[in-house]
Amino acid sequence: MTAETADVIIIGTGQAGVPLASKLAAAGQRVLIVERGVLGGTCVNSGCTPTKTMIASARAAHVARTAGRLGVRLGRGDDDGSAEVRVDFSAVVARKNAMVQRWRQGIEKRLAAGGSNLTLLRGHARFVAEREIDVAGRRYSANAVVINVGARPVVPPIAGLAAVPCLDSHQVMDLPSLPGHLVVLGGGYVGCELGQMFRRFGSRVTIVERAPHLLAALDDDVGAAIEQVFRDEGITVEVNAEVTRVAAVDGGVAVTLADGRELRGTHLLVASGRRPNTDDLGCDRAGIALGPKGFIVADDRYRTSAGGVYAVGDAIDQPQFTHVAWDDHRILFEGLMGKATRGRGGRHIPFTVFTDPQIAGIGLGEREARAKGVPVEVASLPFRNVARAIEVDELAGLIKVLIDPATEQVVGAVIVGAEAGELLHVFVALMQAKAPARTLVEAEFVHPAYAEGLQSALMKLPRFSAG
Repeated sequence: MTAETADVIIIGTGQAGVPLASKLAAAGQRVLIVERGVLGGTCVNSGCTPTKTMIASARAAHVARTAGRLGVRLGRGDDDGSAEVRVDFSAVVARKNAMVQRWRQGIEKRLAAGGSNLTLLRGHARFVAEREIDVAGRRYSANAVVINVGARPVVPPIAGLAAVPCLDSHQVMDLPSLPGHLVVLGGGYVGCELGQMFRRFGSRVTIVERAPHLLAALDDDVGAAIEQVFRDEGITVEVNAEVTRVAAVDGGVAVTLADGRELRGTHLLVASGRRPNTDDLGCDRAGIALGPKGFIVADDRYRTSAGGVYAVGDAIDQPQFTHVAWDDHRILFEGLMGKATRGRGGRHIPFTVFTDPQIAGIGLGEREARAKGVPVEVASLPFRNVARAIEVDELAGLIKVLIDPATEQVVGAVIVGAEAGELLHVFVALMQAKAPARTLVEAEFVHPAYAEGLQSALMKLPRFSAG
């Protein structure tokens, strides 16, 4: 079978694939982009867009319910001072679906704007030879192939789980009604965001995490801070809890822990990580090496073991964030155009967990720095000591900054608090510019603003205390 040819084939319309396809087409390259499902990848369809849209609704319910703390009365409430709030869950889901559709249509328009140089193919792409794929029975080849296939939720090997009607992070957002009691397996980013969201909608929620704290990859004080918030909101948090068995029972599910306790709920959400969509890609036919967890092995310039084949986004072993994939497309585009100025290594990759309060960080955490023997000075400040936080009654959280004692450059920062995801970008810019922390100490910050807290935290260090 003779293959149709192009300059570049891109597999997947995620957050690296679409902008890369558009830029290459604008540069005169003949591009084929392949999608087996809906346009937009994880971010648009089951990640950033739908979750943050629904989280916004959940926060609105929470703010309304707790407005009495600010002297605002919304109606008859409970004895604890909370207001009576009704959540129209079907309307919340409808708003989420409309938002997802809006971004999908935007991607469709963007691809259409590529003109004759950019062609969208619908179907499952599989490699059949080096730099050659099959899509719906037709073959296509190119000088360069870019893999942007993303990842999906993983199902852990827990006894009985396969026989229980459990939910993943995609399915839980499309439930026709609120769960009575949602049990969440996994206390990472996804489990924490969705667990708090459903609690604020009105469900009972239990989060089960086998590590000593939620968000186990972060410092213990960070996990402890969000655990306290969750417990204050009525979420049951079970840490150091190993799940040994899951079973269906009347009215829902039963989760058995290693210590013999049994937790029961009406619904079960499994939030135990993600795996790359590489197992049905035919990588072996094209000489593309995979790592032990299924990730495509790629170097600093996204090159795989197969000549002319590149991999970006969640398909390679790197932080699975939309902004990482988006930055991948910029670096790879420069490389494909012969203008490479940097690789993916050494990037300062920020993150935000969209709980409330938010958790945001960049660089090394304190535990990681100590383990690696990196010398650091640690500046910290409870969020409740920030004037703005006091005035608006957003007291939960902390600010922690790690600096290099020799250069005063920031090597890591984490913020737990209101608008932490926005505040973090002060440190993102500072680290990118390799500017010393003293830059913040000597700057003039607006009062009252949350950002003052970043400066105040640094000024807790003796070297800056006279600043």
